[in-house]
Amino acid sequence: MLRTLPFPCFRRLPLLVALAFGATAQAQSLLDLYSAARGYDAAYQSAKAQFDATLYKAEQARALLLPKVSLGANASRTNYESTSIPTAATDRMFNTQSATLSASQALYHPADDATYAQSLKGSEQAAAALKTAEQDLMVRLSQAYFDVLASSDSLTFVKAQKAAVQEQLAFAKRNFEVGTSTITDTREAQARFDLVIAQEIAAANDLRVKSLALTQLVGQQAAQPKPVVEPVALDAFAPKNLDQWVGQSQTENPNVQQLQAALEVAKLETRKARAGHLPTVDLVASYQASTNNGSATTSKDYGSNVTSVGVSLSVPLFLGYSVQNRVKETVSLESRTQSDLDNAQRQAAQNTRTAYYGVESGLGQVKAYEAAEISSQSALDANKLGYQVGVRINIDVLNAQSQLYDTKAKLAKARYDVLVGGLRLRQASGTLSEADLQAVNALLAK
Repeated sequence: MLRTLPFPCFRRLPLLVALAFGATAQAQSLLDLYSAARGYDAAYQSAKAQFDATLYKAEQARALLLPKVSLGANASRTNYESTSIPTAATDRMFNTQSATLSASQALYHPADDATYAQSLKGSEQAAAALKTAEQDLMVRLSQAYFDVLASSDSLTFVKAQKAAVQEQLAFAKRNFEVGTSTITDTREAQARFDLVIAQEIAAANDLRVKSLALTQLVGQQAAQPKPVVEPVALDAFAPKNLDQWVGQSQTENPNVQQLQAALEVAKLETRKARAGHLPTVDLVASYQASTNNGSATTSKDYGSNVTSVGVSLSVPLFLGYSVQNRVKETVSLESRTQSDLDNAQRQAAQNTRTAYYGVESGLGQVKAYEAAEISSQSALDANKLGYQVGVRINIDVLNAQSQLYDTKAKLAKARYDVLVGGLRLRQASGTLSEADLQAVNALLAK
């Protein structure tokens, strides 16, 4: 009698990965590897550094609006010779020391005000770019995580199929020896066994490659994902309303947010260009103290203290039409940025719809594969019984076995695709957060 291995045996994925690669490390959850990837992934670290640099740049722009204070000092030695009176030539040496403390405060600098406002919008752009990198890291990690699980599932199912085919081959050989079957059954089983060996080699290599990709992403050798616990509750990942998702993408998508901030920056650039015609007003003050031990006209020591406070006004009169042409340039750039924003919103809506229908389709496939798994198992059992009573041939059993294990692998892959697809849907709409990873992580083995 042929024995069918129970399906739960195929789900011991961590043990399989450990045996395949000799790994002894404990399996990690999705959140564990996400934490590791945040500290290792170069793309995310680059976005984080750019965000920090933009904040410092904003503080530089703020400095334009703050008071400026400077201190200057001067010391000199003068050798004075006079030959104006030949009979009474005068030679004199004297020293001069002075120090000046000056301060200024911008009272009306419209261009500087616009520059500071631009820096604040630039910080919003950097925050959106960091959000993009963070969401991208979540999706890339989740994809790599479940790619390893799917590849491990495939190897598990191939090994189980090999065991079943090997048993069928032995059964066919015994039947041929006792004269109850032909040599054809033995050769068909041998051919299928050789094919499964090739599939096992390919599946083992695919698992190795997918594991290396995950290792490269998180920076940990032999990163080992935890398997999903069955039955998998996918109802929580089912999208509810397409219009709601699309609506969120128009405001929450980080790419859209970046371009919204960029449009504000472009408008402020136009405002700054128009400020080229406007005057600037500054409050200025200075204090100077100087001492001298003589001069060209006297040998006596003397000193002075000078304090001044005033308002400085600068009015541009003619700048060679540079301001007018600069305004035309910035208006054109503003129009371009508006077009980029429109395109980003349309693309975000399209990506959201694609991800939405992908999740819907994935859920439908999962249900179909679940039904197909039950049907394939029944078909295999019927073919085994038919082979034993002589109404089925060996190839029928082998085909039924292949169909069953192929269905199991596709079912597992479809479940993983739904989980990752749910994250991609949230990424497209701009709402993906670590809480969504926690929801997926809750489905993993403890």
